Amino acid sequence: MDGLFINLMEALVESKLDEIIDTLDCCKCERCRRDIIAYALNHLPSKYVTSESGMLFAKLEFFSLQHEANVMTQLLRAVEIVSRSPRHEENMKKSERERITF
Repeated sequence: MDGLFINLMEALVESKLDEIIDTLDCCKCERCRRDIIAYALNHLPSKYVTSESGMLFAKLEFFSLQHEANVMTQLLRAVEIVSRSPRHEENMKKSERERITF
């Protein structure tokens, strides 16, 4: 990990979504999944680490009830938002597909 900055929140949010996605009433295509993760990450604090010990400490912190509740809240909000306006191909008009770039 020398010289790297890793936002551990990315892996934690993705892992939590993987755990719960089959129980959610939402599109599970890769585009919607990425949009859900991006929305949640934009509403959660970053958890950057630079070492193995930092990674272990941050993972332990994640398992606090309040922290896990915050992640779940943001994931559920993200599912609601993305489900209202999914951006996957079959729901987009051609003009929208051409206009949206990330």
